Amino acid sequence: MRYIFLIASAMVLLTASCSKSFLERTPDDRITTSNFWAGESDANLALYGVYNTLHESFVYGYGGGFDACSPNAYQWAYWEGMEKQVGNGTISANDGGIVSGRWQQCYTGINRANNFLENIGKVPMDSALKTQMTGEVFFLRGVFYALLANSYGGVPVFTKTISADDARMLKRNTEEETWTQVHTDYDEAIKRLGVTAPITGRATLGAAYAMKLRAYLYKANWDKVLEYADKIDALKKYSLFPSYHGLFQLANENNAEVMFDVEYMDGPFEQGSFFDRHWQPQNMKYGIDGSNSVAPIQNLVDAYETIDGTPVNPAAPYVNRDPRLDFTILRPGAYFQGQLYPVDIKNHTGQKVGFGIRKYTIETQQVVAGQEPLNFIIFRYADVLLSRAEALIEKGTDIPQALQLINQIRTSRTDVKIKALPLNLSQADARAKLRHERRIEFALEGLYWDDVRRWGIGPDIYPIEVRGADGGLIETKFANGYNKDKFMFLPISNNEISLNKNLIQNKGY
Repeated sequence: MRYIFLIASAMVLLTASCSKSFLERTPDDRITTSNFWAGESDANLALYGVYNTLHESFVYGYGGGFDACSPNAYQWAYWEGMEKQVGNGTISANDGGIVSGRWQQCYTGINRANNFLENIGKVPMDSALKTQMTGEVFFLRGVFYALLANSYGGVPVFTKTISADDARMLKRNTEEETWTQVHTDYDEAIKRLGVTAPITGRATLGAAYAMKLRAYLYKANWDKVLEYADKIDALKKYSLFPSYHGLFQLANENNAEVMFDVEYMDGPFEQGSFFDRHWQPQNMKYGIDGSNSVAPIQNLVDAYETIDGTPVNPAAPYVNRDPRLDFTILRPGAYFQGQLYPVDIKNHTGQKVGFGIRKYTIETQQVVAGQEPLNFIIFRYADVLLSRAEALIEKGTDIPQALQLINQIRTSRTDVKIKALPLNLSQADARAKLRHERRIEFALEGLYWDDVRRWGIGPDIYPIEVRGADGGLIETKFANGYNKDKFMFLPISNNEISLNKNLIQNKGY
């Protein structure tokens, strides 16, 4: 059973007061500060309001579209969310989209979390359930602060509800202080969460361990990465799903590889995702008018190896390739919903660059626009394996073990079996293989932008040309070169700075 997403506006609990006694009566037909937090149903409503923030476009609601910020994909529309500008080096503090949206949406989640934590104590309900719910909200607040820290660096940190006037006076905490808050919230969650959730899809101890591991990974704290990988494995709950293709299919949601995801469901209240609109191609047979607003580019396609390690055959470029290519990317000559791409089915961006996204699309049924029920995975067990491998490589303590972990990804699924890596590689060669494996394994899952930044490899891989299906140049990503100091973080929106003069802009903007 999935958790149900309730109306987020229920979190708006403030009402005006009047001096006339007959106007001071508490309304009994609406939610107010005086009649909310009265029982378990109110606590659930508030909890799901915090969870609902995960759906926001610039939190996790754009899914794999964030790969347009990286060398993996191209976004055709400037107005879509500014991932195009992030991905080609033209983003500015005057832009909206992800620049202002991630800041605003994460702080919406933080304020909802603060409101919950301040008020849950007054609710008469089972104490064990209250503890569980409190742990979930600490966890979610940590997730929101982690996104902010990873995207902007140090940000204002507050753990109580604040007014609009208070918000205009906040100063940025340091990046270190922001990450400290992330870990504090995760630690509070870990004290309270169980190995299983009361409802499938809600936070668990494994989810908290996983996101804490990721926070340490992003700051290159290798000992802590290994510590939390051990904690996850000690739960004996998670493993690779046998099929890479099946991992992203509706029938296999919440399988043993999924550690934390955004839950969606179909129905009349738009509780599904817009992945059908963003990713799926136009298919009039099924009534799907998708735009494929983000599309993988040739640079990513070229990165997929052959199954046996031999060179790619230019005359038959899709023969003998890593099966993850066809499970992830819609390419010429492939069939989607029984029709040939790009002859019978087409799309906007894909027609330009020659490719489309296959991952996180539903091929087995017609999808109502805005109601795709397929969950989006934020963290899966493959990331535990590759994070552990990366930590071992960077520490230089057991490179053969690290390579064995990478080979698990390459050989242990029923539908992905490619040539295993030799176990006698140097540290430098093992590092290169690890980074390549992360790119391929998590392609179009929104992670590669983070990896490029934390590895500091932008100057080595850019500029990158984006060419169309006809070979013509569409754009050059970072045509003027990549300044890793500037592009480590997004700018703070000038709109935010205009409201709060205490906010200091990031370098280069």
